[in-house]
Amino acid sequence: MSQLTHLDTQGHAHMVDVSEKDITTRVARAEAYVEMLPATLSLITDGKHKKGDVLAVARIAGIQAAKKCSDLIPLCHPLMLSKVSVELVPDVAANRINVSTMCKLNGRTGVEMEALCAASTAALTLYDMCKAVDRGMIIGGLRVTEKQGGKSGHWVIEGQDGGAL
Repeated sequence: MSQLTHLDTQGHAHMVDVSEKDITTRVARAEAYVEMLPATLSLITDGKHKKGDVLAVARIAGIQAAKKCSDLIPLCHPLMLSKVSVELVPDVAANRINVSTMCKLNGRTGVEMEALCAASTAALTLYDMCKAVDRGMIIGGLRVTEKQGGKSGHWVIEGQDGGAL
């Protein structure tokens, strides 16, 4: 197992120096889901929620979160993202909305944290916009599903095919 890179030899937290790393195209994907009552999902998918287009607001919130990741996570580097996508797909059979995100850049450090921030914030926004009608929603499954670029190369979570980046 690798050593933790955010700790110096005395165990103090520090921001990792990435200035000597190669600039490569780096991509990360993450996912989460929000389980809800069938009636709540219907409100969203039928466009009848009093707050408007819930999915559009959650998508914008996720994109904004990726761009602000370094403001939220203390040791993350501020990154010049070249692409952020947030997809929200209703799953009627499971009474949930699946959130999947992708972040991309050409740089010296990965974008896993940005993809995770996007997925979690989109899920939190879904909760926020629907809590008045469904306080029992469950946010779950937050994880990185794929990363590409840098010295460690391409990684896909077991059981996933990776898809086109």
